[in-house]
Order: sequence, then structure tokens, then C-alpha cells
Amino acid sequence: MGDKLLDTTQIINGLAVMISFFVGYKYALKRGEACAKIDDTPSTETQEGGAAAAIADKTYGGFNDNYKMVLVVRNDLKMGKGKIASQCSHGAVGAYQRATTRTPRLLRAWENCGCAKIAVRVESEAELMAIKRAAEQRQLNTCLIRDAGRTQIEPNSKTVLAVGPAAAIDIDRVTGHLKLL
Repeated sequence: MGDKLLDTTQIINGLAVMISFFVGYKYALKRGEACAKIDDTPSTETQEGGAAAAIADKTYGGFNDNYKMVLVVRNDLKMGKGKIASQCSHGAVGAYQRATTRTPRLLRAWENCGCAKIAVRVESEAELMAIKRAAEQRQLNTCLIRDAGRTQIEPNSKTVLAVGPAAAIDIDRVTGHLKLL
């Protein structure tokens, strides 16, 4: 490799990387198109809210769409940073677990888009519950977290509401007006 600018092995490795990227990209596009063509016939589910979940799950768009989860945190409880992080973690895990059965295609789309999570704030329990009702009316996946009350706040306090994962445009209709945490 002394006086050559590029060695033969470097050229071959570079071509292999470019070809594998191109093949992977084309595969992902075809996979997204195939998922978007799934028929709109609701699946038969026996769980409560199964039909609504099946309908909401059919909104899976494709490979290049934007998906996210929003964590709505009550600011009036004056939780510490660690407590907020813990409650948001509970909310994200709870929403993920519910999505595995209620909206598996949206969950996969969210995972393929980087698992975006946004934390926003509300100033009261009433506002938190209004967001929850609005999300459920739009058939979005939700998970409300209540604290056990062992550390900073009262037992059974509603601390965090996780909304999603779902298409960003659908979640923004419910939480788009809220300020970041």
C-alpha cells in the first residue's frame, strides 16, 4: 500500500458497503409498501377494546413516516428530576407493554423510526385527565401512571400519562399545544 492512493481491498470494501446499503434501503422500502397494503379488515380480538385497537392499528403508514410517544408530566406536583425520570420510565414501559397487544404494527413502525419520546408538562390533574380522554377518543394508546407514594408525593397521585406510540400527527392533535418539560 506504499505509494498507491487506494488499495484494491479498500475499493472492494467500499463497493461492498455501498451495495449493501442500497440493497437494505430497497428492502426497507418494499417492506414499508407491503405493510401499508395490509387490508383494513379488523382482526378478531377478545380483549376489551380489541376492535378499537385493531382499527387504530391499521393507520400504520410506511417506512418513512414519523412516529413518537409523548410523556405528559404533572408539573404541579413539584417532583424532583429523578422522580420525573422514574415516572416517565414507568409510563414509557407501560405504554410499550400495552402497545404490544393493542397496536403491534404502530409499535414496530415506532421502533423502526428510532423510538422518539417527548416529555411535555401540564399544570394540574384535571388537565392531565383531559389529555387522556382526548387521546382515548382518538383511539390512541395511553398509560396513566399512579405513584405508590413511598418517597416524594402522596400515594395514588396521577403523575405521568404516556400517549402512543403512534403517528406524530395523531399525537400532536392531542398534545401539540403543551410545552416541553
